[in-house]
Amino acid sequence: MQPNILRRSVAEFLGTAFLLIAVVGSGIMAERLAGGNIALALLANTLATGAALVFLILAFAPVSGAHFNPIVSLASAFHRELSWNELFVYVATQVAGALTGVAAANLMFGLPAFFASTKVRSGPEQWFGEFIASFGLVGVIIAVSRRHSVIAVALSVAAFITAAYWFTSSTSFANPAVTIARSLSNTFAGIRPVDAPAFIGVQMAGGLAAAYLFDWMVPKQNGK
Repeated sequence: MQPNILRRSVAEFLGTAFLLIAVVGSGIMAERLAGGNIALALLANTLATGAALVFLILAFAPVSGAHFNPIVSLASAFHRELSWNELFVYVATQVAGALTGVAAANLMFGLPAFFASTKVRSGPEQWFGEFIASFGLVGVIIAVSRRHSVIAVALSVAAFITAAYWFTSSTSFANPAVTIARSLSNTFAGIRPVDAPAFIGVQMAGGLAAAYLFDWMVPKQNGK
């Protein structure tokens, strides 16, 4: 039996919350300890995020699929793996979880629960970077999940995000819920609220492009 929608939504809430705790919390810690060395801070932030993705996907994939990301859920709905009603529940709980996670991270480090970021992340180069990051993330998830185990998915997603932090101009947000939440933390991982809508738009475009292309390139096997 498939876990019911309540258990699945709780899993998405918790998983997304812990993902934001990892991203924002490690960014705050890294910035405080790196002594102004931005490359070192980004490396620490990257390693913590990649490690978190492994344990979160392994823990929550059996319950909800471990999406933690509206564009991943949208791709699942596009492939008729989620109903549109389920998509709405998933996205709502992901956003709620992301906001809870960023508030927890901020509070742990003695900061306000929510305070708007002033970090500028804008311009065609960064938007293109977010398109590439989102396209690649959704593509990796589809390709690996249709041919390999959950362990392979967890490692592949973590590896992609770890690498994409460094090879994309935007440091690879690739997640609308994460983008919204990170706009409410004026810390290392932040993004100005005014810059968030453009990021979300190109994330959606990249994710849908990958959902279409990889569904054709890596077709389902045995109806799965």
